[in-house]
Formats: sequence, C-alpha cells, structure tokens
Amino acid sequence: MRKFLQASLVLGLVFLVFTSCRFSRVVRDLSPEYKEFLSEVRYIIKKKERKVFLDLPSPEREKFIEQFWKQRDPDPDTEINEFKEDYYERIEKANHLFREGGTPGWLQDRGRIYILLGPPGSRDKYPTGYRFYDRPSEVWYYGFFPIFFVDYSYTGNYELVPISAQYVARLLKAQIDFKPEVKIEGETLGFKLNLEKIADDQVKALIEIPYKNIWLLEKDGKLETTLLLSLDVFADSKKKVWGFKEEYSISIDQDEITETLGKNYVIPVEINLSQGEYRMNVLLENKTDGKKVTRTLKFNL
Repeated sequence: MRKFLQASLVLGLVFLVFTSCRFSRVVRDLSPEYKEFLSEVRYIIKKKERKVFLDLPSPEREKFIEQFWKQRDPDPDTEINEFKEDYYERIEKANHLFREGGTPGWLQDRGRIYILLGPPGSRDKYPTGYRFYDRPSEVWYYGFFPIFFVDYSYTGNYELVPISAQYVARLLKAQIDFKPEVKIEGETLGFKLNLEKIADDQVKALIEIPYKNIWLLEKDGKLETTLLLSLDVFADSKKKVWGFKEEYSISIDQDEITETLGKNYVIPVEINLSQGEYRMNVLLENKTDGKKVTRTLKFNL
C-alpha cells in the first residue's frame, strides 16, 4: 500500500469544538434556525466569523448569514451560489454514502473529509482489513496522497487514522479558508533563512525547515525524503561570486515522529566572502514531491 505522509504532528485535526463557556451559553440561547446554521457550516466557518455571529443581536444574524454565503460565491453575477449548492450537496451525499455507525454520515470522519475535500480520486476498501486480523479499513487517494480510515469498533463508523492526520489537518486548514477554488495557503516547503556573521569574511547561512512542512515517503517502516539545496551569492555587479549545491537525506523512524513536534530541520552552510554587499538566492526542493521554494536575501559583510 502506498503511504505518502506529511510529518507534521502538531497541527492536529480541525475539530470545531466550543471551548468558551460564554460561547456555549450563547449557542444554547440561539433560535433553532441559527443553531442549525452554525451546525451546518461548522467545517467552513472561520473562528472570527463564528465569534462575530454569536456576538450579533438576533436581528443582525440574518444579514450575517446572507453575507457569509455571498463572500463565498465564486460568481456573484449569477443567481446561483455554486459554492453553497456544492457544499450542501456534499453534506447530502455524505449522509447517503456513510449511513453505518449510528452517526449521520456528514458528522463522521469520512463525511467530514468528503465534504471538505470532495470525492477522492480513488477509494480502496478492505472490509476484512488490509492484513489478516486487521480491522475494516479504507484508503482514499487525492492524487498521490492517501487518507486512512479504520473501523475500530466494527460498527461501520470509520475513524481517521492518526498517522495521516497531519496531511489532512493541513488540507482542512486550507478548507477553513474555503473559497471556490481552494489552494493551500503558504508554501508546502516553507522555510526560514537566517544569516550569522562568524568572522569579518565569513557568514553562516541557516536554512530552517519545520518538519511539519516536509513531505515524507514511508519506506521499510521509516519516513524518508531527500532535500536538494542550492545557494548562489551575487555581488552588486550581479556577478556570481559563490555557489553551493548539496542533497540532504532525511530518515525518521515512525516511533520517533513525536520527537519532531514543533522542531525544525536545520541546514547550516558556511560562506567565505570578502567585505561588500551581496545578494543570496536560495532554492530548496523536496525530491519526494518535487515542490520547490526560493528565497532571496541581501546582506553586507
């Protein structure tokens, strides 16, 4: 089975829960129609929007709902709000597809993923488990990326497997900022570039990549990838005066993933230059998924 995972365990799943006692009280005091609205949009309403809605006087909430959908309308010039219609169609479809388990399909893990990400490109079912003695499971593929579900209780209520939660969490975060064509905000391979002066003619470049941003391929019980780093330094004359290119292999045992929580993969590179003004171009590529990110930094020695 292909297992293409993101090593990011701190993001967690985007479960929308009521953590404020005051908000919980307000929710209880809402009219049935407004409670239904908050329930139905739980997967796409932003935290700030929800707070505003709860703080509004009752007469203003209808206007809020109208504006809520209008802001998500991909083509305001038409009478139909395609986004709204698609969202409710996915809820209806999820209820139809995932009827087992005793919980409405759209409130189950599979339903939530279906609503936020749409139908998977392919869906592999293992009603008797992927291996002997395994529990019933499913694997959904969005492109090359899998999402795993397991029916731990044998009730038909498939739960999201925690090891793939990081990838899903990042996608769900993107969907929280739902727009007609949703793209993950930020860069998949985002990194920080810092310089430390260690001598009059020497600096150290520190490339810091959060582990949560690095896509890893599972192989032989480990999560692995290779990063390609290229650095080029140019003088004011735009002449290249220094260059560097190196590959870095990352290999993490799955039982060591938790040790990467909140940590960065750091690549230090020492650069020797004479005094002057320079511009550094940095290119970082993940060989596993082909993602590339660049940075440019000007500095003086």
